[in-house]
Amino acid sequence: MKTKLLLGASLGVCALAWAAKDPVIMKVNGVDVPKSEFEYLYHKNSQQQVAPQPLDEYVEMFVNYRLKVADALAEGIDTTSAFRQEMAQYRHDLAAPYMADSVFLNNLVREAYDRSREEVETSHIMFFKNPRVPGANRQAKASADSLRRVIAEEHGDFTTLAAQYSQDRGSNHRGGNLGYIRAGYYPYGFEKAVFDLKPGEVSQVVESPSGYHIIKVGGRRPARGQVRAAHILLFDNNPAATPEEKEAVKARIDSIYNVVSSDPSKFEELARALSDDKGSGRQGGMLPWFGSGQMVAEFDSVAFAMPVGEISAPFRTDYGWHIIRKIDAKGAPSLAEMKPGELARIGNPQDERYELVRKHRNEQLSRKHKPHLNSVLTGELLAYAGANGIDSLFYEKYSVPAEASRELLRIGKKSYPLSEFTASLNGVRNSDPDQAVAVFERGFDIFTGKRLTEVEEEWLEENEPDYRNLLHEYTNGSLLYEASVKNVWNKASNDTEGLEDYFAAHRADYTWSEPRAKGILVQAKNDSIAADVVRRYMELPKIDAIPTLKKEYKGEATIDRVLMPKGQNPVVDWLMFGAPQASSSNAGFDSALMIEGKVIDAPEEVADVRGQVTGDYQEYLEEAWVKSLREKYPVEIYRKVLKKVK
Repeated sequence: MKTKLLLGASLGVCALAWAAKDPVIMKVNGVDVPKSEFEYLYHKNSQQQVAPQPLDEYVEMFVNYRLKVADALAEGIDTTSAFRQEMAQYRHDLAAPYMADSVFLNNLVREAYDRSREEVETSHIMFFKNPRVPGANRQAKASADSLRRVIAEEHGDFTTLAAQYSQDRGSNHRGGNLGYIRAGYYPYGFEKAVFDLKPGEVSQVVESPSGYHIIKVGGRRPARGQVRAAHILLFDNNPAATPEEKEAVKARIDSIYNVVSSDPSKFEELARALSDDKGSGRQGGMLPWFGSGQMVAEFDSVAFAMPVGEISAPFRTDYGWHIIRKIDAKGAPSLAEMKPGELARIGNPQDERYELVRKHRNEQLSRKHKPHLNSVLTGELLAYAGANGIDSLFYEKYSVPAEASRELLRIGKKSYPLSEFTASLNGVRNSDPDQAVAVFERGFDIFTGKRLTEVEEEWLEENEPDYRNLLHEYTNGSLLYEASVKNVWNKASNDTEGLEDYFAAHRADYTWSEPRAKGILVQAKNDSIAADVVRRYMELPKIDAIPTLKKEYKGEATIDRVLMPKGQNPVVDWLMFGAPQASSSNAGFDSALMIEGKVIDAPEEVADVRGQVTGDYQEYLEEAWVKSLREKYPVEIYRKVLKKVK
């Protein structure tokens, strides 16, 4: 009992200390506004002003702002699904930098940079995954393991085994050889294995998103950078082609080479006309920048060996005959040049390092918030998946209330039932038990990670003033916006009767320094068409007349409502202000007239000054709204705290 009392006293002291550190500066409709939040917004507002705003003046503006927020809350704007989704996304985006481990990210970037300084001669034996066939991935992994044992224990020849067993058709006929590869082109796990191996070493089985690999590396060399080149390709990869047909292709490429070697300016023209690579042919043969390992070995070898500006003699690859024109070359990028692009790639969910970052963040948050995943329940789910896969019976079995309400995860005092996890699976089905188990394991990890992120976001709001202030500013600003749209902006735009009444009551406030011509200006190809426009106008309902006439007389006449002083349009000046006759700016439109044309000295109706009246009416509605809010919601300002504002 004594211990509990001491603990309670300790917590009370902490609460008092925090209250003393960040006292309440005012209450608006019973909601506390801490001094820190008020100061943050006051200082931010002051930085945006030409001259500092007096504190008392800002207090009045701030109270009005919080009253509008209170009204938005009273109307339940914060409970709509659209608002909740927007706030959840903003909260998540705002919290992301706080949860990012810059050291971990920089280490990944540095790792990529260090690897980018050299290239590694690489060969592999590959077995593809096939997620559509139950058990296929397990069989592919078993085949890779078996072949790895042959290489390690029976000294099997890698090149021979690659030619015989590798499913990568792009390299198996070369004994699995991929040539020299550079960093950033292959999946992260594959690349890591390559760069971690010593010359002559063979890896354990390496999993990538596409399959399972056994990797062997040869020599290493400094990175050669990248090349920009154009090429002309004639296909010669048809195994059924006769020797005569093959010789004809060779004769054609030699003929093209004779032309471009004597006149390089014809390279682009011939690439467009003759290259069988139609994608690059449309660009004059131009290829994107490429580095080692991105092209087939023969193409790679020729392109890097050539001087910039040179045209190669014809050479052959598995695709056919090529002629290359080397456009440019550049070395490997510096760390500073590489970092932005590498961070962007790490942030792409398709990059394997994205998963590394996610798991690292989860580990950090787990150490901080200590989640407890129900091992009995997760074991039960994994056993079900291992025996049955994920089927409709699974969802049926675990959707009954007794099962769905079982606690799957606990973080602090927060409990998360199994129903939330099954909902996160989005009804996925998988009949392969191996894959189903993997789906569950990854699902547990992602589910726990998302809940940890939510808990961390709440912790940030309580403990990080900058995060809290930005979050509250955005939330309250969004509430203010929605309430203002409803009570002022949309109301002023859509309240036709209110606008007319306001204009009638304040007509004297709207004056012009000079008269305006008002009416509908018709400019037509001839007098007959102009007269026909007038006739049709008289037949049509006034509200639809102009849009209808524009459609009916398109290309024959222009019909525009005008309200303008003298000097803005020569045709209007001629028709309404007695100026000399003027020609239309539309060529071929020789006739002009005004429908319902007149000259007025002051606005006659709201439409004549709609923008100005709408703005003034908005101010009127705003003042009336604020007045009603001050009467509706109580406000308490603590002057002693206000005096301490810096």
